[in-house]
Amino acid sequence: MKSDNNTLNIDGTDKKILKFLMDDARKPILEIARNIGISGAAIHQRLRKLEKSGLISGSKFIINPKVLGYTTMAYIGIFLDKAMSNPRAVRELEKIPEVLECHYTTGDWSILIKVLCKDNEHLMQLLNKNIQQIEGVSRTETFISLDQQIDRQISL
Repeated sequence: MKSDNNTLNIDGTDKKILKFLMDDARKPILEIARNIGISGAAIHQRLRKLEKSGLISGSKFIINPKVLGYTTMAYIGIFLDKAMSNPRAVRELEKIPEVLECHYTTGDWSILIKVLCKDNEHLMQLLNKNIQQIEGVSRTETFISLDQQIDRQISL
């Protein structure tokens, strides 16, 4: 593992370790060690270095939202009246649990958010009663996702 111009370069062993853990973060370290041909201690040491470098941070369980009744995924472009409204709008969006992601963007919108709702009626209520009521929001543009076709992390 080397660092050049603020870019981290990882070696083949690090990539193998990461690929195993990206596939299943609960895979036992000793099983990975047997597959790669190095000791479990060496893997722990490499993982600590990768965490310290900022390349990886923790692990998480992935919840299937459909099991909880959340079936409508949408992307909402938010038009703000002034650029100075951005930080205030983001603080208000953080308070809305259905907002999964929030991005400042180039182009027509000031902000693009990803939301998850139980259904279209829930989405309409979220738009009308929460998002469009935020001070500085002049209008929104909504795109409903019909089905997610690709879901992946960056390739190593």
